[in-house]
Amino acid sequence: MIKELSIRNFSIITELVQPLELGMIALTGETGAGKSILIDALGLVLGDRGDTRLIRSGQVSTEVSAVFGIKANELFLAWLKSRGLEQGEECVLKRVLSREGRSRGYINGHFVSIQILREAGKYLVDIYGQHAHQSLLRPIVQQTLLDIYGDHAPVLNKLSKAYQRWQQVSQELKTLTQAASERATRSELLRYQIEELSIFQPKLGELQQLEQEQQQLVHRSELIQGSEAVLDLLYQDDQRAIYVLLSQVSRRLGQMQVFDPSLSKLTIPVEGALIQINEAANELRQYLDSMEINPERLVWIEERLSEFYELTRKYRVTADELPVLAERLALELANLETVDVRLDRLQQELAALSKEYQELSKCLSESRSKVATALEQEVTRAMQLLAMPGGCFKVTLVPLKEDKFSPYGTEQIQFQVNTNPGQLLGPLNKIASGGELSRIGLAIQALISQRGGASTLVFDEVDVGVSGAVAEVVGVRLRELGKYRQVICVTHLPQVAAQAHSQIRISKHHHEGTTTVELVKLSEDERVEEIARMLGGKDVTDRSRAHAYEMLGAAWQNEVH
Repeated sequence: MIKELSIRNFSIITELVQPLELGMIALTGETGAGKSILIDALGLVLGDRGDTRLIRSGQVSTEVSAVFGIKANELFLAWLKSRGLEQGEECVLKRVLSREGRSRGYINGHFVSIQILREAGKYLVDIYGQHAHQSLLRPIVQQTLLDIYGDHAPVLNKLSKAYQRWQQVSQELKTLTQAASERATRSELLRYQIEELSIFQPKLGELQQLEQEQQQLVHRSELIQGSEAVLDLLYQDDQRAIYVLLSQVSRRLGQMQVFDPSLSKLTIPVEGALIQINEAANELRQYLDSMEINPERLVWIEERLSEFYELTRKYRVTADELPVLAERLALELANLETVDVRLDRLQQELAALSKEYQELSKCLSESRSKVATALEQEVTRAMQLLAMPGGCFKVTLVPLKEDKFSPYGTEQIQFQVNTNPGQLLGPLNKIASGGELSRIGLAIQALISQRGGASTLVFDEVDVGVSGAVAEVVGVRLRELGKYRQVICVTHLPQVAAQAHSQIRISKHHHEGTTTVELVKLSEDERVEEIARMLGGKDVTDRSRAHAYEMLGAAWQNEVH
């Protein structure tokens, strides 16, 4: 259910935060007060096409957000989790549309595409009203409604899993078949590459070691000269060597200790330094002994490095990946050599999956045919009570192409209708008006309300073209739906509004050249006044108040009993 709807700079709405409750909610007000603007705003946050004309005049963007309670919506919770968007028992959808036409969608603070926002909306809200918002016109919605009515969730779940596995194996078979057709060429290339890498025999970390040694060889003369100079300064120069000078310091301190024994504490670090200098000098001598000019070694290293660089470019891998590349290529070659065996296995598996899928889809089709007849009869019967006397509702199962599989079965569901006697049956979008379409949607939702579907239903002027007793029937149906769903209904009829569990009055105000919209949740006394206005127009009389009070009381009494 929608717990809160927030709208900013949308059409004539400056800023609005409206909490919403469970049950049937009637949105009422004068004609042109802005009731349908709320439905347009809700459609935007659910992924409808963004039109910059919806942005309030003088503003650079519009923003709509809706907070949904989703604790009981297991399908949507699973959908959120599969996309890493879950966040407790509430979900926040937000849409921002800028004057430049940029549109951004968010789910629980995560940036998402408008397509993802639209997918989320299908789990949360069904809107019945003007054709631009009609979910009932979409084939997938018609299929979903029929399957909810027929309790097809178990077989659909199995069918979907079989389809996904069939699709996966089909792709594997396609890839392997293509590989088989290119096997000879690919095998020859793989053997050449494996042999090339086997001859080269790259080792892990070898490139870095070679590059380091290359630097040493290139600068060998400088290293030898520098090492000899350092050795002279440390030890070998009889006049300037640090070792010679420190030896003099040590002897002088020894002479001075005769007169002041406390100077002995200075002798220890000096002698330690002499030992360390001697060790450093020995290390330098060994380093110089190992240093020799070796041009052949340098040439070999540079050739080896050149091959390393060439192979990494050729195979598009790093130097450290080269040692394991040969193993990977060898595995691919082995797989190619067994491709016929794997092709046969995949073909057998695909045949078994196709058989399983066809058996499940046949079972689903047979059940759909049966429940379609029952749904046709019940919706047709309801149409007679909803201002469509002589109207008829038909469910058609249109087979897909023989080799066409889908996760929903092997047929497309199409709702057809005629709304007047003698009229030919046709698709909903060709035959039904906005009000008729809403009432047909209402009839279907009344039949499936306890079996599943979106937790929030929105009916935009479902009562267009009806009055009197028919309007009361519409209101009663909506109130019954409100026992199991959140039902939001834009209405002009007091018979419908009186059936609501709660009522919100929408009014438009003009002040100093600007227009604003105000929403007020009505108390029981205020509801009496509003319904009396709807009954009698501007001049509310005691008689219209009494009638309004009676209508509200009758709705409450009917539900109690």
